[in-house]
Amino acid sequence: MGATEVAKTESITAPRHQRHGPTYASATSEIIELHIYPIKSCRGISVQKSYLTRQGLDLDRRWMFVDAETMKFITIRNISQMTQIDTSLDTTSSNLTISIHSTPHSITIPTRPSPAWLETNTTLSRVTIWDHETDGHIYSESINSLFTTFFSKPVKLVYKGPTPRILRGNGALELLGREESTNFPDVMPLLIANEGSLWELNGRLKEKGHQEITVERFRPNIIVKGAESVDSVTKGGLPGAWSEDSWKTVRILPNGEQKSGIASLLGGGEKPLEIDVQARCARCQVPNVDPDTAEKDKKEPWDTLVSYRRIDEGIKWKPCFGMLGCPRNEGEIGVGMKFEVVETTGAHVYVKGELEVGACTLSTRLHMILPISRLTT
Repeated sequence: MGATEVAKTESITAPRHQRHGPTYASATSEIIELHIYPIKSCRGISVQKSYLTRQGLDLDRRWMFVDAETMKFITIRNISQMTQIDTSLDTTSSNLTISIHSTPHSITIPTRPSPAWLETNTTLSRVTIWDHETDGHIYSESINSLFTTFFSKPVKLVYKGPTPRILRGNGALELLGREESTNFPDVMPLLIANEGSLWELNGRLKEKGHQEITVERFRPNIIVKGAESVDSVTKGGLPGAWSEDSWKTVRILPNGEQKSGIASLLGGGEKPLEIDVQARCARCQVPNVDPDTAEKDKKEPWDTLVSYRRIDEGIKWKPCFGMLGCPRNEGEIGVGMKFEVVETTGAHVYVKGELEVGACTLSTRLHMILPISRLTT
C-alpha cells in the first residue's frame, strides 16, 4: 500500500460533511521562523537555516533527560523549570552548550559525537519515552552531576541511540504508506504552526484581558506566514487561521541559493521538500508555561483553546494547535523559503496507536479509519 493510496482513503469517523478524499488548494506562504529544540522540553534555538532530514530538523530533539532510577523521560509537563535549561550552538554547529539560565553553570558536548567519543563518555542503555522503549547513549556522571543538582534528584542526559524509533499512530506504516522513524519528539518528526492561528488565539486572549503569548509556547519547528482571517485561503493567497486543520501535503521550494553549512556536509538534492501532514497536534498544558520564567498559568491559554479547539474526533478531550508531519525527502531549509499547501483533506482523525484508552490498539483504530480491504492487502 503506497503513500498515495493511503492518502486517498476516507475516514468513516470524520463528520459526515467531511467524508471525502483529498482536495487541492493553492495557499502560498513562506517560512518566517525555524526552531530546533536539541534537548526535549528544554529551551530551543531559533535558526535561519537548517537541514531537513526524514527524522526532522537536524539536531532537533536528539537528546532528552531521564529519571536515573526509572530511565523514563522527563518533560515540562511535570517540571516546568526545564525551560530554564538553555541550549546554544557554536558557529559550525559542531558543539552544543547546555547552560542553566541566569547562572554561570554550563557544559559543552559534541553535536555529532564519534563512536570513539561515545564509547569513552557514554554507556548505551534502554530508555523509555511514553510507553516506547528505545536505546540511548547515557552520559557520564561528570556531565550529569550539573543537572542532578538542577533537578534536585538523580537524572541522566541521553543521546538517541542507533536503533530507529519507528513511528506509530498516524505515522504508522498502515496510515503513512511507508515506515519512518524519529528521535525524541512525542509523536512525529515535525510540528508546523500557522502564524494566523496564533494571531486569532491571541485576539481571544486579549479580549479576556490576558497577555498575548508567543509561538514558542507551542514548540513548533516550522512557522509559516498566515492571515488572521478564518478563510482557508485569503485574497493574498496566505493560509487563514486554522486552515492548517485540513492540510494533507505541503511543499517547500528551494530559494536558488547555493548549499552551505550543514547542507553541504549532509548532501541532498535541490528538489522541493515535501511533507506529509498526518495529524493535528493535540495539546496538553505545556503552552501554559512561560518559557522565559518557567511559571505556569493556571488557566491560559488552555481554557481558551478548550472552549473552541477540541475539534478532532480521535482525541475529543484535547484542543489542537499546529500540525504534525513526516518529511518525504531531505534538503536544506531556511527562513524565507516558499511554502505551498498542495493538498488538503477533511479526513484527519488523531490515532494514538497502542496508547489508546482501554484495549483499543492501533489495529482496532485502523479498522475505524480504513476500509477492511486495505488492511488485508
